[in-house]
Amino acid sequence: MKSILFNAYADTGHSRRLDVALDLARAFDAHLTIVNAMPYEAAGTIDPYGAAFAAMVPIWQKEAKQLKVDTEADLENEGVPWNWVDSAGPVSLSLLRHSTLSDLVILGEKEPRGGGKAPSFTAGEVALGTDCPVLVVPDDCNRLDFDKPAIVAWDGSSESSHALRAAVPLLAKVSAVFLVTVSKSKKDQDRFDLPPIRGADYLARHGISCEIVSIAEDAQGVAHAIQSAADARGAGLIVMGAYGRLRLAERLFGGVTRAMLSDVKVPLLLKH
Repeated sequence: MKSILFNAYADTGHSRRLDVALDLARAFDAHLTIVNAMPYEAAGTIDPYGAAFAAMVPIWQKEAKQLKVDTEADLENEGVPWNWVDSAGPVSLSLLRHSTLSDLVILGEKEPRGGGKAPSFTAGEVALGTDCPVLVVPDDCNRLDFDKPAIVAWDGSSESSHALRAAVPLLAKVSAVFLVTVSKSKKDQDRFDLPPIRGADYLARHGISCEIVSIAEDAQGVAHAIQSAADARGAGLIVMGAYGRLRLAERLFGGVTRAMLSDVKVPLLLKH
């Protein structure tokens, strides 16, 4: 994990997310690329004549300039190699365009330029469209605590397998790994394309031991069961496959993915 892509956005969680990115860059001796996108589509959708857009451009430019100044000040003595990229267009497209040679994308739980509301469609869209994993960081999180265990949500699908593989560098550093399956009954586990033991075997080949845990889906659904398992074990990271598909001008996420993005309690690593 040598190339980390970070979404810069001037909200209340920016500086804390940056601390997470810097910690990871130091942990993996990685380069940090910081992308600040000016979403020109925000005005175009409601103002086809461009008047509102023209009025907002100077404001966005001023915000971007100040954010860059503040970020440079934060990075001055961090000892991490980095570069800044100004990009025009939707945040998701900017991140996807720059993620082709990245090993990890880091962004916040709230939708950029969307009024600070979750879930972050951008996070889901990037996770579905990029080849690298996406780390969604809660607003109140300022570090990825490797002293805490990690939860890997496992359902035997290709998505969960991809997420497990992508998370290996992080899982190798945490204190413990729990491979968690959620099922309504023992018979329900027969639907798995790959049983949990296959995931455990894969991790073992990388020198990572894990505990396989089977939990029942609760009344509030699979996502809540996963989060409850993470809470009970004091997890500092949740790893799961991102489910859904992309269409032109349409964003479709699986129910569990949407639910997890709607309530991000600890850093969430997604991979499609």
